[in-house]
Amino acid sequence: MRDRPPPPGTPPGPPPAAPRTAPTRRALLRAAGALGATAATGGLLTGCGTAIGQGFTGGAGPASKLDFWNPFTGGDGARMVEMERAYRERHPGIDLNATTFVWGDPYYTKLTLATLGDRPPQVAITHLSKIPTLAGAGLLREIGDDELAAQGMTADRFDERAWQKAHHDGALRAIPLDTHPFVLYVRTDIAKKAGLLGPGGALPDVDGPEEFLDALRAAKEVTGAWGCSIASTKDPSTCFRLFWSLYRQLGGQLVADEGQRVVIDMAAAEEAFAYVQRLTREKLVPTGVDSPGAITLLTSGRAGFLLDGVWQILAVQDAKVPFDMRPFPRIFREAAYACHADSHGLVLPKSPSEKAQRADTALEFVRSLLDASDAWAGGGHVPAWLPTQRSAAYRKLEPQSHYAAAADGAAYDPSAWYSGAGSSLHNRLGDVCASVLGGRTAPGRGAARMREELRELAATPSPL
Repeated sequence: MRDRPPPPGTPPGPPPAAPRTAPTRRALLRAAGALGATAATGGLLTGCGTAIGQGFTGGAGPASKLDFWNPFTGGDGARMVEMERAYRERHPGIDLNATTFVWGDPYYTKLTLATLGDRPPQVAITHLSKIPTLAGAGLLREIGDDELAAQGMTADRFDERAWQKAHHDGALRAIPLDTHPFVLYVRTDIAKKAGLLGPGGALPDVDGPEEFLDALRAAKEVTGAWGCSIASTKDPSTCFRLFWSLYRQLGGQLVADEGQRVVIDMAAAEEAFAYVQRLTREKLVPTGVDSPGAITLLTSGRAGFLLDGVWQILAVQDAKVPFDMRPFPRIFREAAYACHADSHGLVLPKSPSEKAQRADTALEFVRSLLDASDAWAGGGHVPAWLPTQRSAAYRKLEPQSHYAAAADGAAYDPSAWYSGAGSSLHNRLGDVCASVLGGRTAPGRGAARMREELRELAATPSPL
């Protein structure tokens, strides 16, 4: 789904007789937030509280009320409800109103409109890849060191990469909850038959361009079908994650100056694409498979490996097949290890007053979610809260703890208003990668197409 600006709104009534200064873009968006909020709630899913709450309809509300917005459904949604329940039990005097919206553009549009309309929730979930856009538009309240310290949330207690990504212009704008990297799923029974497992029954190092392909070839000999599966149809984000992981291992960057200047390394992009195309040219990976199909190839035993995000762990677990998970392989060694990743963070959208903001209560709630992040880790996410990530309980959590090191190489999307989860960057560049993977576009032409797409995106003004 491509990013798009919030729908415009026009104030009611006839135009004023006397001329006046033209309204700013922010003022127009405020009007859109005020007038379009009700229409923007299509597809709303209710959480534990009322369907909409203060977010669009109320003022500051009573001091005991705390509104929390998130886009989590399915297994993640069930875990978040569990974490919210734990908070309610410990804080019976707080009326936590949790609301769940449709993931992606609808969620971020509603959050933007509500904040510009001075009716935001006190706490909301965001992908950290969206911080440059949201903070750059002035939508997020800065979180001070003293406020954090009062809740025992200091920098040394968070994963370093996620912590740095939560900053914008030197100020903390989010509190990291997790890191969710692009990883390698392994059917351990197939890997064992292929002779790929070590003495302890774990997959050893498959790093290196030929080493990884050799592992896929061995798995294919066992499955009789494919060595590995990956979604390449109706899933441009997964294709982008594959390209970005390889390209960043070559040290490549795409844009600079907050997305306004294209700096793509054409040689590195072509090299990454050439490797992508080897996967299908050698018939180790199928083409034309969507996300459910890619998972089914693994769980049905027709593929020995799967490349996907950690959030698919629940679908694989439900299939009741033996499997493990490992960090995305280090294919290239030209730069530091990298794999595509994003993080969820908790933000305090700017309220019109400190009374409405209720920062102390909001941060107390955030701390409670961090303390319950062992439950969150069960859904595949690597905890950003180090007391959980380094705990004995997490180290015993399998296969989740087996890929935790991938967070150290987290390669977030480039900083630009058009990048981040479910963005135009993913859609447009992911389509290019899917075409290369499918053999429809040569690697050199794929790099050129990617540069063309980036130039068009960089020349497009931000809607905020």
